[in-house]
Amino acid sequence: MKTAPDIIVQLIHIEGPLKGQILEISDPEIRIGRHPSCQLQFPADYNLISRQHATITREGNRFKLTDHSSNGTIVNGKKVKEVYLKDGDVITIAEGGPKVSFLTQVGVAASAPAPQPPVQEFVPPPHPAPPQPEARVYMPPPAAPQPEARPYIPPQPPPVSRPAEPAQPRESKEPLIIQYGPTLRSFDRLPLKIGKHPSCDFQLDHASIHDLHAEIYFADGNYWVRDLTGKHLVTVGGVAVDQGVPLRQNDELFLSPTGPFFQFLGKGRLGELERTPAPPVDEARELSSRPAARMQEKNSPKSPMSFLKKIFSKD
Repeated sequence: MKTAPDIIVQLIHIEGPLKGQILEISDPEIRIGRHPSCQLQFPADYNLISRQHATITREGNRFKLTDHSSNGTIVNGKKVKEVYLKDGDVITIAEGGPKVSFLTQVGVAASAPAPQPPVQEFVPPPHPAPPQPEARVYMPPPAAPQPEARPYIPPQPPPVSRPAEPAQPRESKEPLIIQYGPTLRSFDRLPLKIGKHPSCDFQLDHASIHDLHAEIYFADGNYWVRDLTGKHLVTVGGVAVDQGVPLRQNDELFLSPTGPFFQFLGKGRLGELERTPAPPVDEARELSSRPAARMQEKNSPKSPMSFLKKIFSKD
């Protein structure tokens, strides 16, 4: 007989000292604070958060957050004492404190164990009677067969292995969670199109993003990403994806050389990476070739360390 399904709570740290970490827990009550008994525990010297700051309690298939602190708890920008949480809610633990995103995932329902077959008593088989020697008649050995004449066939070269082609996008119900800035988006169907156009599933308002920019899909047991711009902008680990490559855990996904930047955390999770794009090569050359910069470099006094380096370089 089936019971109520297991529900796993996922708490994803968006901001704060534990940023990037994901806590998965199925306890009926989740304690938040600095006390060692808390499942969501913050450093002991983080005095902005109380020792027993808040709790998340399961009530049927719903989860209620209750604040017990002096500095307060905020859900989606509003200070609360008690509130029922929904997937995607952003919890701020105290004013100016860390931010955590709340998600739930339904597990497999527990079922009654299958009945075991009755145990049968082992009865050893009876000992067989010893075999009697068999009378044999001598037979002369047969004549050796003559080899059959066969035409000569030259050896064939080994087949040349061809590189595996990228898997093709297909419809699937695999989940995908994307954290971008303070927001967290959850998708339950793939493929997922990324771009500026309103028809895209995940719209990004970024100067480097095209109307139809990239696509994420699931095939052959892996999450895949491919470039839809035709300009080799999307890279994984510094390599252009073009027709599609699988995503491995901790892979860095760059939608363009100037962002946005993401990291694949495994299990269908993408988290934003905070990177400062390097200045273009032309701009860097222009800065280094300005007369003022060259004059300042020429007139600057030589340090003793650079003088010693010049002497040692002659050796």
